[in-house]
Amino acid sequence: MGIVTVATTPQADLHDLDTSSAQAGSPAQPEEDGDDAVRRAAGTGESSRASRHWWDRNADEYQDEHGEFLGDDRFTWCPEGLDEADARLLGDVAGRDVLEIGAGAAQCSRWLTARGARPVALDISYRQLQHSRRIDLGRGTEPVAVVQADAAVLPFADASFDLACSAYGAVPFSADTAALMREVHRVLRPGGRWVFSVTHPIRWAFPDEPGVEGLTATSSYFDRTPYVEQDEQGRATYVEHHRTVGDRVRELVAAGFRLVDLVEPEWPAGLEQEWGGWSPLRGRLIPGTAIFVAERG
Repeated sequence: MGIVTVATTPQADLHDLDTSSAQAGSPAQPEEDGDDAVRRAAGTGESSRASRHWWDRNADEYQDEHGEFLGDDRFTWCPEGLDEADARLLGDVAGRDVLEIGAGAAQCSRWLTARGARPVALDISYRQLQHSRRIDLGRGTEPVAVVQADAAVLPFADASFDLACSAYGAVPFSADTAALMREVHRVLRPGGRWVFSVTHPIRWAFPDEPGVEGLTATSSYFDRTPYVEQDEQGRATYVEHHRTVGDRVRELVAAGFRLVDLVEPEWPAGLEQEWGGWSPLRGRLIPGTAIFVAERG
């Protein structure tokens, strides 16, 4: 099975994938250093386009930098290293149809497959899904079923899945997460579980820095203005959206979910690895990740 493309994204030949250089249609070049970081409004279309192009450009670098931590078939929820094998937030996955949203290279879906689940890995970035194919080809295993689409407009029939999950995928980059929650509710079967991890909302009050400068609140936790990186023409090249804990709960409830748990992983002893703004210094003082566990009514 190839990559099923629903989003409008330039496509490249799978067999041309070479992580050492950019490919036609999916350049792996970072944004220009001159890009401005601002706080301003960014709607659904602008956010979706920015996310698709940013991840297509940066997928190679991301997988190169974090691939060892993520593994090929590891299901980890967060930089704190909480694994589904230990947390079991999804419950028994054997024989279940599972939708992984914002799957990247589908590491979580590969873990699910090994435990008897039937996952579908969805991502907005064609380049990220090419990395999924690269891993499968290198392992000589049956390819994970992958679909390229926007998570706020899921290309699946009602009640198609038993479970849905997202480890730092899609949710923070969507301008209309209320719609995203409704879409997940629509494609889940009654009683289905929806588990997703995001940057802990409290982190938005602090600079995204791993050192001591990241320990002093400089922004309002209640300011929902998106973080936007834009080029010289003012076009968004990266967008991330903030919601408070209360916002997330209300979105879930309004979509028809019941909140089962809110997990805030503590920084584990012995973990010294930094990941962006995540570090042992900050992790031992303020939460870095929030994992929402909900069930469809």
